[in-house]
Amino acid sequence: MVELPQGRTWDMVVFDVDGTLMDAEGFHPDLIPLVREVEARGLPISLASGRTLPNVTPIRQSLGASGFIVAENGGMVWDSGEGHEIITRADGSRARAAVQWLATQIDDFDAAGIESNRWRETEWCLFENGNEDLIRELLAGSEWSDLIVVPTGFAVHITAPGIDKAGGLQVAFEQRGVDPERVLVCGDAPNDISMFELCGFSVAVNDEREDVVDAADCLTAARGIEGSIEFLKAVIAILCASLVQVAGFEPAKHYASDLEPDPFDHSGTPAGLLGKYAS
Repeated sequence: MVELPQGRTWDMVVFDVDGTLMDAEGFHPDLIPLVREVEARGLPISLASGRTLPNVTPIRQSLGASGFIVAENGGMVWDSGEGHEIITRADGSRARAAVQWLATQIDDFDAAGIESNRWRETEWCLFENGNEDLIRELLAGSEWSDLIVVPTGFAVHITAPGIDKAGGLQVAFEQRGVDPERVLVCGDAPNDISMFELCGFSVAVNDEREDVVDAADCLTAARGIEGSIEFLKAVIAILCASLVQVAGFEPAKHYASDLEPDPFDHSGTPAGLLGKYAS
């Protein structure tokens, strides 16, 4: 199991979505119960994704997460739970214009891109086909030389400078008064590196990209959504350890067995402790 730092206080967990919480088959069957366990213990979970805001919102609702949403790789920020309005951090019209121009420069170029572009407000996304370097080269010599090309493993995002997940998270953290150093973050792709660098402790669930692994503080033993399950269990374990320490509860005296108590079976935890320290 992934080892998280001991003796530190955490105020939030931030997850990437595709390749981290979800794959082509959807959620891992254990995901929602574990997310809700973390939430019930007072640690809010937020989402930072390359997906559009209309795509991410029902995912947040399905998980039962109480945190905010950073969508379009930092271009959109919405903390509905705290009553904040949607923040749009860039104008996507330049990215759309650049893609239309690229279609005149590259044979068989699909300017329409992925279907969710119809909802995108700050960027434009293309299907990945290995031509990212050519796109960068062409843009560098054009009036759109400032635009950034970000492959994620699912799509190639054409976005404005300064728009990344870290920038979106900073806006959302400021709204909630959250210190990034007290945030755990989990992801799998190059567009997660900026938030790995921003937050207090980062966990990668994919080793396919060396730059992602190098940027993370920790790599899970399992990969993809299985790695996120491993990470969530580690989070619950440190929350349980914190509860025991704060309450002065001694498992050896409470449990008849000499075995270590399972942190995911709370049937033996005194109700008074749960009522006082769980939220």
